[in-house]
Amino acid sequence: MAAAGAPDGMEEPGMDTEAETTVATEAPARPLSCAEAEAAAGAAVEDSCAARGHLQPAPAQPPGDPAAQASVSNGEDAGGGAGRELVDLKIIWNKTKHDVKFPLDSTGSELKQKIHSITGLPPAMQKVMYKGLVPEDKTLREIKVTSGAKIMVVGSTINDVLAVNTPKDAAQQDAKAEENKKEPLCRQKQHRKVLDKGKPEDVMPSVKGVQERLPTVPLSGMYNKSGGKVRLTFKLEQDQLWIGTKERTEKLPMGSIKNVVSEPIEGHEDYHMMAFQLGPTEASYYWVYWVPTQYVDAIKDTVLGKWQYF
Repeated sequence: MAAAGAPDGMEEPGMDTEAETTVATEAPARPLSCAEAEAAAGAAVEDSCAARGHLQPAPAQPPGDPAAQASVSNGEDAGGGAGRELVDLKIIWNKTKHDVKFPLDSTGSELKQKIHSITGLPPAMQKVMYKGLVPEDKTLREIKVTSGAKIMVVGSTINDVLAVNTPKDAAQQDAKAEENKKEPLCRQKQHRKVLDKGKPEDVMPSVKGVQERLPTVPLSGMYNKSGGKVRLTFKLEQDQLWIGTKERTEKLPMGSIKNVVSEPIEGHEDYHMMAFQLGPTEASYYWVYWVPTQYVDAIKDTVLGKWQYF
């Protein structure tokens, strides 16, 4: 006996809908076109970047950006001062001041190279002074240069130096030739009358066999040709030699002094007699007696300079 229900060959209501739903659910997805795939990938990237945007590193400074460069102070030593103790100097040349920082353990020779880079003066044409001529082989620390020190530089162009110093060289050669022909200066009558007075009681002490830089005080207690007391003051900042007596003080530009001669005093070799040639002949010599021997070379170097020609 057939059960009650739909007639044979007829489907129950709802069967078509269930079948269609099952088919729609299990049907494989349609492949995406190229344009649709690209759009979907782009959206995913944008979502990821948006989520991590606050974690992105800042862009690097481009090479050569001034903000990324370390600044170098004006006047920093050209040889590099990193890790070296620097001292502030005032380089004064031709009435112009240059403020520079320079390593305290650099030598006088290295300082001349620095001055060359600032002023254009070749090292061989420079007279560099700090309480006397600055030795090329000693460091600024050794000669006790302090911060804020004034370094005086005297120098001229090669043409000026040749014009001024050629007559000096000729005068020196003539003076040496004349000295070789004559008896020792200290035995000559004109000098004997001064030397016979004996050594002045207030003359400065001498140190035989030693060369020293010029003292910071005037050289005093000496005699001049007339037997009067005389003192020598070296005004390095003005490039002048002051010859002072009780009556007056002569202020002489060092460039005007043609020559300097000296000779040890017999029996007192730790003192010299010295003359400054102020004119073209020997008659212009200004004589000074009882100059301590340790200062003789420093006086000659300071007045005449150690010029070299290229």
